[in-house]
Amino acid sequence: MLIRNVRPWGAAAHDVVITDGVIAELRPHDADAPRSAGDVDGRGRLLLPSFSDVHVHLDSTRIGLPFRPHTGAPGVWGMMMNDRNNWRTAEIDLPTRVAGTLETMIARGTTRVRAYAQVDVDCELEKFDAVMAAKERFREHADVQVMTFPQAGILREEGTIPYLEESLRQGADVMGGIDPCQLDRDPSKHLDIVFGLAEKYQVEVDIHLHEPGELGVFSTDLVMERTRALGMQGKVTMSHAYGLGGVSEAVSRRLIDEFAELDIAMATIAPSTSTHLSLLALTEAGVRVGLGEDGQRDYWSPYGNGDMLDRTWQLAFTNGYRRDDHIELALAVATLGGASIMSHAEPRVTGVGQHHGTSVGDRADLLIVEGETPTSAVMDRSTDRTVIHDGRVVADALRVAGL
Repeated sequence: MLIRNVRPWGAAAHDVVITDGVIAELRPHDADAPRSAGDVDGRGRLLLPSFSDVHVHLDSTRIGLPFRPHTGAPGVWGMMMNDRNNWRTAEIDLPTRVAGTLETMIARGTTRVRAYAQVDVDCELEKFDAVMAAKERFREHADVQVMTFPQAGILREEGTIPYLEESLRQGADVMGGIDPCQLDRDPSKHLDIVFGLAEKYQVEVDIHLHEPGELGVFSTDLVMERTRALGMQGKVTMSHAYGLGGVSEAVSRRLIDEFAELDIAMATIAPSTSTHLSLLALTEAGVRVGLGEDGQRDYWSPYGNGDMLDRTWQLAFTNGYRRDDHIELALAVATLGGASIMSHAEPRVTGVGQHHGTSVGDRADLLIVEGETPTSAVMDRSTDRTVIHDGRVVADALRVAGL
């Protein structure tokens, strides 16, 4: 494939040669060069890495369905019960909703996804099966990791553990945990089960942490203790964890340093809080940080639309970024930051000024999008997009190809 007339990260116009799914050559754009079938016309648009959504609940989506009044009660358990009481009676069936939402995400430029799949005594493996089916349907369009996720806790309802283990036997990529203190109220037992199953099935761990302040720090210390003891460096992600930066500067610095030492990654959803750890400090310390959209207009909230360019804007906005290099940092986190969580072969983001993902030797997972500069692309969020996954065009003009 030859991609004609694109500007990698806003640089001068280039023609990009793709061979075997990898960027093989970049050369200055030649408007007079002969055209071949299969060439992609960049039309002077920006060339960026494609997006990586590493925190999305595909199993609760209502993308494409009518808006409904928000009926969830406060707190994780109240929201979870709202989902439990409503997900079966949606206007269309769950597998169709999940596949449709993943299609929407791909059409808008996301080619790497870590999707949560709720497993409990209510839904059993029904939600997990729907997410796995969508992964298979779009296997040529995106890399999808499926995390088995005890949204209702592990210990509150008897019989949850066998379903979690069965999902791991059936191919779950990641073992999830959630609020070891607040939800299950037995953090050591909860985390022992999570890490024990991960070790047994040789998968990574992703901890969903909403706990505030000192309580969140306590749970995080227990996670780090097990990561170190079990030699699981590089195999653990902390998701949300938006209270860890609100205790003290000394605690924040300690946590960032230990995350870097243990190679514990962080997945943020760009929360509207002032207590999260500094994105700039995390990346400069070498911590792998990725971005996700969380819920998708579901029974938890009306937010989310399947567009990671929108969520990149939110990440920049909630961090108070105005400088171009800071906004480009948010864009790097939203693209290659998440990719480095899903695959250690991808370079992590280590601060401002990095323009990885569009150089010779990089994997051809790319987004071509209208914009004067990367910052303007984040601000304007044009719908003029072409999406390339593994060296193939998988979407153009917000329509997925090859279905």
